[in-house]
Order: sequence, then C-alpha cells, then structure tokens
Amino acid sequence: MKTIFALLKKDLLLELRQQHSFYGILLYVASTIFVLYLSLSNPEPDVWNALFWVIQLFVCVNAVAKSFLQESRGRMLYFYSISGAREFIIAKLIYNIILMLLMSMMSLGLFFLLLKNPLDKPLVFLGIVCLGSISLSLVFTLLAAIAAKAQQNAALMAILGFPLIVPQLLLVIRLSKAAFGEQFRTGAVLNLTGLIVGLDIMVLILSIILFPFLWKD
Repeated sequence: MKTIFALLKKDLLLELRQQHSFYGILLYVASTIFVLYLSLSNPEPDVWNALFWVIQLFVCVNAVAKSFLQESRGRMLYFYSISGAREFIIAKLIYNIILMLLMSMMSLGLFFLLLKNPLDKPLVFLGIVCLGSISLSLVFTLLAAIAAKAQQNAALMAILGFPLIVPQLLLVIRLSKAAFGEQFRTGAVLNLTGLIVGLDIMVLILSIILFPFLWKD
C-alpha cells in the first residue's frame, strides 16, 4: 500500500506541476460544450444524454492516454527498480479514476449551465456519471499501457478501444435514461448496473493479470 500511495502521490504532484495539460483538456471540454450551446441551445433529453457521454469518451481518451505515453523508457526502468507491476498499474488506475471523475463533474456542471437541466432525477444521473467515468478510465488505462509498449502509438489505443468501449458506453447511455424519467421494467436498472460493474471488475482483473507481462518488456 505504501508503494501504491507513493506512486499515486507522484502522479498527482506531476499533474499539479504540469497544469498546462489539465487546463488544455478543460479548455477542450468548455469549448466543445459552448459550441453545442451555440448550435442547439436547448436539446432534447435523448440528444443531451448522448452528447454528454460522447464528450466524456473523447475527454477520457485525451486525459488517460498521457498517463502512460508521457512516461519515458528511462523513467519506466526506474519504476521497475522500486515497485512491482501490480502496484504500478493499481496506482495508475486510481489516478485515472480520480482525474476522470473530476473532468466528468466539470463537464456535467457546464452542461447544466449552458444546456439546461432536463433531468428528472439529478442524483441518480450523478451516480451513473461516476460509474460511467470509472468504467471509461479503467478500459483506457489498460489500453494506454498496451499502446505505450507499441512505440508510444496513441492511435493504437483508439483502435483497440473502439470495440471494447462501445458496448460499455451503450450500456451507460441506456442506464442514464432512468434519470430522465423513462420507465424500466422491474429489475432492469439493477441488471444494467450489475452488468457494468461486472465489466469493470473484469477489466480490473485483466489489468492486474496482464500488465506484469508488459512490465517485463
């Protein structure tokens, strides 16, 4: 746990010292939502929901990709000497979850400010946003680790991520409709939530099992 905490602290300190990347992503989010405001002003609930999650997808790609792609080979050799593979990947997963939750909350606030609030159950949607953000960050952290070993090819992460993230994204969009007042049959919301949580657990287990093989490369 001490190693995980130290690695997590290192990532947080680097983020604080290199704030240009964080502000760059925040500017991307704000400008994208502002363009949507100028174009749509008051979108339909289904459109509002779809646009929100599509933006979260692109935010996650930009935010999570740098977590591994910014690590040089020399720095990775140093981490190899002071920590194990599982500690390293767990610290990265926690850091990316924190970063993605923060970006999602900011995006949601801007959506409420500029594109109104069509939600019947805001607290339910807030919980779904947290769940969806965790799902996106877990998948793209694993993909970023794979892409970082393929000569720092960020395009590889997008190519690998498309077939993996689309089913998860569709499940989250479907579940989000519960916050807009749509009626689900009995147990459907719990089933969707359980399926998303199950996929998250599977990605977490795969990350812990597979990353040591990348770590040795």
